[in-house]
Amino acid sequence: MSFKLELEKRLYRINDIITGYLPKEEGYYKTVLEAMNYSITAGGKRIRPMLMLETFCLFNGRNYDVLYPFMAAIEMIHTYSLVHDDLPAMDNDEYRRGRKTTHVEYGEAMAILAGDGLLTLAFETAAGAYEKVDENSKDALSIYKRIMRAYKVLASKSGVHGMIGGQVIDIEFVGKTVTQEGLDRMYLLKTGALIEASMMIGAIIAGAEDEYVDIIRDIAADIGLAFQIRDDILDVISSDNILGKPTHSDEKNDKPTYVSIMDVEKAKEEVASITDRAKKAYQALPYRNEFLVDLITELISREK
Repeated sequence: MSFKLELEKRLYRINDIITGYLPKEEGYYKTVLEAMNYSITAGGKRIRPMLMLETFCLFNGRNYDVLYPFMAAIEMIHTYSLVHDDLPAMDNDEYRRGRKTTHVEYGEAMAILAGDGLLTLAFETAAGAYEKVDENSKDALSIYKRIMRAYKVLASKSGVHGMIGGQVIDIEFVGKTVTQEGLDRMYLLKTGALIEASMMIGAIIAGAEDEYVDIIRDIAADIGLAFQIRDDILDVISSDNILGKPTHSDEKNDKPTYVSIMDVEKAKEEVASITDRAKKAYQALPYRNEFLVDLITELISREK
C-alpha cells in the first residue's frame, strides 16, 4: 500500500481517538467548550500523535489503551499553543488551517480561555492512562511507572523549559539580529520540545530501554529543528491557499528566521544536513519502522 494511503488510514484513526476525548458542548460554559472543539477539529496533520504512535510501534508496544490518552493530550497542548500564538498580542493571525482563527470566531477572551481549557484538559486526559491499566496484571507496576515518566516528559516539554520557553525567546527576538545558534535554541524549544515529547512518550510507554529513549530524543530534536526551518522556507516560497495560513507572516511581524539570516537555498541545505543526522541516529537503533522513516521524510520535505 502507498505511503499516502497508509497516512490517510492513520490520520483517520488518530482523529477518531482524539474525538473520543473531546468535551461535550453543554452547560453554562458551553461557549468555551465549543471554542475548544472548534480549535482542535480545525484539521491539521496530527504530526505529534502520529509520531508518538509510530515510535510506540517501532519499539513493539502493546498497551495501546495506555498510549491513546497521551496521543490526545499532546494534540490538545499543540492546539492550545496555536490558539494563543494566533492572538493579537502574539502573531495576530486571522486564519489557521484554512479557516478563521479561534479569537476571530469567538473573541479574544474566549480564545484565551479555550487555550487554557485545552491545556488543562490535556493533563486530565493523560492522567486517565492510569485507568487503562489492569492492576492485577503482573506488569502493572512497570506500566504505572512508565505512565508517570511519560507524564513528567509531557509536562516538562510543554513548560517554561520547553515549548513556552521557546515562545518567550521568539517574542524577545522580534526586531533583533540573531545568530544561527540563537535560532536553533529557540526552534529546539518552540517546535522541537513537543516533537521530543511525542516520540519519547511513545518509546517510554512501549517499554524502550533508557539508551534508546535518549536516541529517540535526539532524533526528535533534529526533526523539530528541520521541520521549523522548512516552515521558514514555506513562509517565503508558498502561497496562502497552499499553506492554509498567511505567508510572509514572519517578515510582517519582524521575526528572525533562517531565511532572514541566509538565503533559501542555504536553508534547504541545512534541512538536508539535519535530516541526514537524524537518519544516521535512527540506523543505530535495533528496531525498524519504515512508515516512521517515510513520515519523517514527508514532514521535512512538505509543501504545506
